[in-house]
Amino acid sequence: MPKILIVEDDLQVAGSVKDWLLFEKYLVEHVTTGSEALEMIKAYEYDLVILDINLPRLSGLEVCRRYRDSGGGCPILMLTGQDAVDDRATGLDAGADDYLTKPFHLKELSARVRALLRRPGALTSSLLKAGNLVLDSAKHCVTVDGVQVHLPRMEFALLEFLMRHQEQIFNASTLLERVWTADSEKSPETIRTTIKKLRNKIDTEGVPSLIQNVHGVGYKLSEQ
Repeated sequence: MPKILIVEDDLQVAGSVKDWLLFEKYLVEHVTTGSEALEMIKAYEYDLVILDINLPRLSGLEVCRRYRDSGGGCPILMLTGQDAVDDRATGLDAGADDYLTKPFHLKELSARVRALLRRPGALTSSLLKAGNLVLDSAKHCVTVDGVQVHLPRMEFALLEFLMRHQEQIFNASTLLERVWTADSEKSPETIRTTIKKLRNKIDTEGVPSLIQNVHGVGYKLSEQ
C-alpha cells in the first residue's frame, strides 16, 4: 500500500485530495508548509510526494531542490495554480517528476499517481504471492487458499509491505516508520498486536506462520 505525503496549504484542496487517495486505498499524510515537508521527507520514507509550488515559509520549488540535492529519490508530483510554461519548466528543472495545474480532476490526479508509482524503483506488481497467500494491491484483496480474508487498512498495509520485502528482517521501529503514518498512535506494541491479528487471519493450522519472529532482531515474511 503506497505511502503518500501531500504538501498543500489550501486546506480545501488538500482535504479533497486526501479523501480521494484514502478512498483509493493509499496511506496518506498531509502538511501545510515547505519546512514541515522537508522535516517529514528526511524522517520518513514515502512512495510519492504531492507538492504544491506555492507554500508558506519555503516554496515547493526550494523543497524539491533541497530534497534532490540531498540525494532524495522519491517521485514528486508538483501542483500549482499557475499555468505558465516557464513555471512548469522551472518545477521540472528543480527535480519534479510530473506537473499538474490547478484546478484538476481527481481522476487525472489518480492517473498521474499510478504512472509515477509504476516507474522503475517505485512499487511494481500489484499481485503478490507467498505460499497459499495472495495479495492483490490493486483490488485491495487478500485470499488464503482462494478464500478472501478481510483485513483493515493497517493490517493490509503491513502485510503488503512484508510481502514486497520477503526474507528481509525489519525491527519494530522500521516497520512503524515505513508503514504507519506519522500522526497515528503507534508503539512497538502496535506491531506485536497487528502481527498477532494478521497471523490469526492468514495462518493455516499445523503450518508454521509466514510471518516469522527473528529473536532479538525483528520480523520477516518467509515461505521457508
